[in-house]
Amino acid sequence: MVANRSNRDEDRRRFLLRTLPTSILAAGCIPAVVNAGVGPPEPYGPTPSARQLRWHEMEFYGFIHFTINTFTGKEWGYGDESPSLFNPTDFDAEQIAGVAAAAGMKGLILTCKHHDGFCLWPSKYTEHSVKNSPWRDGRGDVVREISDACRAYKLRFGIYLSPWDRNHKDYGRFEYLTYFRNQLRELLTTYGPIFEIFFDGANGGDGYYGGARETRRIDRDTYYDWPTTWNLVRTLQPNACLFSDAGPDVRWVGNERGIAGDLSQGADPQHVNRSDDRAGANQHRPGAAGAMPRPLPVEEVQTTSAYLSSPFSL
Repeated sequence: MVANRSNRDEDRRRFLLRTLPTSILAAGCIPAVVNAGVGPPEPYGPTPSARQLRWHEMEFYGFIHFTINTFTGKEWGYGDESPSLFNPTDFDAEQIAGVAAAAGMKGLILTCKHHDGFCLWPSKYTEHSVKNSPWRDGRGDVVREISDACRAYKLRFGIYLSPWDRNHKDYGRFEYLTYFRNQLRELLTTYGPIFEIFFDGANGGDGYYGGARETRRIDRDTYYDWPTTWNLVRTLQPNACLFSDAGPDVRWVGNERGIAGDLSQGADPQHVNRSDDRAGANQHRPGAAGAMPRPLPVEEVQTTSAYLSSPFSL
């Protein structure tokens, strides 16, 4: 037993004598290699842009869907709702932001306009908005109150603006794009820094459309002229990430169950973004997964003001 232990000790000594000088030499060579002008290796595979990296580092943020269809009990409003229905008498933006901050969220995205076209800010481009509701005597602005509350609680603020508008008479025609971008400009220039702009993928179908009450179809690949809209965002809010089904900065992960596959940011090379915001291969395009809770009855909304889901980066 003693002989065996002695042999093992000798083996250890020999191993250390062989490896220790090599380790010391390697450690000493690191500055020399750097000084010799050899830089770090090139990034491998899809890598995030600066704005995408900021988005990743948030890790956890909330989504507020609180609008006219909260009071009609519909997931998607038709576009013919009376603004008089919107009257959240106990609305408290600071309560919402405070709960989000206490939960560890880093930001909130507000559904400023869903498919029904009802605007939670007093847009000068439509009458279908809070300015014609009894809430705050027609002088309220949900977007203003939520964005201010986010700043008070050190949360980042984001906006959701539905491209589909079942209320507007010109949806499906070229004229609607001007209307849509005018509203986007209002949101991007009035409410401070925006960390994410969320464009939904629902496009066209039946709706009120200014009283026409018909079905309208669009070519989702060409109708919206997305590059022009993306350029508007890059000009007015260069640090904002753009979300849609295909990016260009953040994409839909493919479900609303709050799950995504591992390393999904480089998936589907036919549609990932390039530096010029068009589809291309080998670029970073992470997916956002959201868990959508049940809609709250109006009596609960009166006290909680909104319900939250939690997109998160994977």
